[in-house]
Amino acid sequence: MATLINANPVVYEVANPGLSTKRRARAGSELDDNSRDQFDSEELFQHLRNIIDPEHPYTLEQLKVISEEQITVDDAANRIRVEFTPTVEHCSMATLIGLSLRLMLLRILPRRFKVDIYVSKGSHASEDAVNKQLNDKERVAAALEN
Repeated sequence: MATLINANPVVYEVANPGLSTKRRARAGSELDDNSRDQFDSEELFQHLRNIIDPEHPYTLEQLKVISEEQITVDDAANRIRVEFTPTVEHCSMATLIGLSLRLMLLRILPRRFKVDIYVSKGSHASEDAVNKQLNDKERVAAALEN
């Protein structure tokens, strides 16, 4: 039996799981293929919050690995930055969590966006190495291929 890195994670209560406090208005321009969809941190959080942690049967939101405040969207510049906080500073699943976030964003976002994913500052023992791996195009492509 494999040993868990964090055998007893703190699980937080989530208010209204899966429900957004605001709804995207259906405008005629949204149905137009030539229009440009606007994205914000709340909308992206709605997609990322229910990703299941690779080590535990809880969502990333329940473990406070991700929150809406950790997502920054600059729609005009086509840039998105996502930070996440592993449950322990020596988490061996940090790269897998980051790749899961990237894969979800690749599935929902138009190609115009440049996505940067980082471990929150000071939250991981190998922060620089994990951040480098999560934002290196060739390493990400190789990891997603497997």
